[in-house]
Amino acid sequence: MPERTLMGGNIAVAEGAILAGCQAYFGYPITPQNDLLEHMARRMPAEGRVFLQTESELAAINMVYGAAAVGFRAMTSTSSPGFSLQQEGISYMAGAEMPAVIVNIMRAGPGLGNIGGAQGDYMQCTRGGGHGDYYLINLAPSTVQEMMDLTMLAFDLADKYRNPVLVVADGFLGQVMESVIIRDRVKKLPEKKWAITGAKGRPKNLINSFEMNPIDHPKRIKLLLDKFEKMRRNEVRYEALNTEDADIILVAYGSAARSAISAMTMGRSNKLRVGLIRPITLFPFPYQPLADLADRGCKFVVAEMSGGQMVEDVRIAVGNQNEIKLVNSYGGVPLEADPIFEAIDLLM
Repeated sequence: MPERTLMGGNIAVAEGAILAGCQAYFGYPITPQNDLLEHMARRMPAEGRVFLQTESELAAINMVYGAAAVGFRAMTSTSSPGFSLQQEGISYMAGAEMPAVIVNIMRAGPGLGNIGGAQGDYMQCTRGGGHGDYYLINLAPSTVQEMMDLTMLAFDLADKYRNPVLVVADGFLGQVMESVIIRDRVKKLPEKKWAITGAKGRPKNLINSFEMNPIDHPKRIKLLLDKFEKMRRNEVRYEALNTEDADIILVAYGSAARSAISAMTMGRSNKLRVGLIRPITLFPFPYQPLADLADRGCKFVVAEMSGGQMVEDVRIAVGNQNEIKLVNSYGGVPLEADPIFEAIDLLM
């Protein structure tokens, strides 16, 4: 039998990173991700790997940039205000094609907000967040098991595309505890011939995010845009539940998806044909599955812990012909199943 253990969401991220071969972690304390950093402070040195608590989130992301440039699997974690501070560094990393994993355990905003879980960073996460034309693959777990599994996947996708990858979860999911199957360790890390490891016996490698001759910069951006388009084609991930006969489709991710599943179950027990689409990648977003359901005439309920952000992507997928209702919470308040069920009932 696979080994199981009770584990918190933030700890599962940390253990997933270690299993994936993370060689260097840099971070700065901020609630509600602090226990992730604290766990890495114990585990990384015990594994003979690099851990450094930095003086700020800005320092952390730039140290990740440096570690990635020499070929390390590198990572940072933060929560919403800290993630905002990291945007310039993330933009530089995307421009320089540096693979790394960034974890954002979201809290309420804007500004300092509060330490309750939220999903108000959706637009910042899915639209790049910093300056310029770039995207990050966004992996959005909804269970503690996925906190581990998707963190491991994030390192693989970062190396595959030479691009930062974001694991995005809300503070409630970071704190919840569940039974987790411990995955196998990655035994061999990919070779990185582009890394700056010393040029003895080979031409030197150069890592930067710009071209000295401005005429060459559009060609560089076109290569990046082609890469992001490949992500859109190949990396869409989602879960579909009870969609085959559904008249109403719930759309939710993270902790909100857990409440949506409960609401779906309540609806089914009342003979209502309710299904669920749970985006696992927020970028690339599962537009086509939602468009197909819209063509079938489905109505949609979007459940999220924000003022209403993912609902905009649902509108892009569905268009103006199908009814869309937003059910939401914000300001660090969890979203419960009852208001989602009430929205289902109103649409019938």
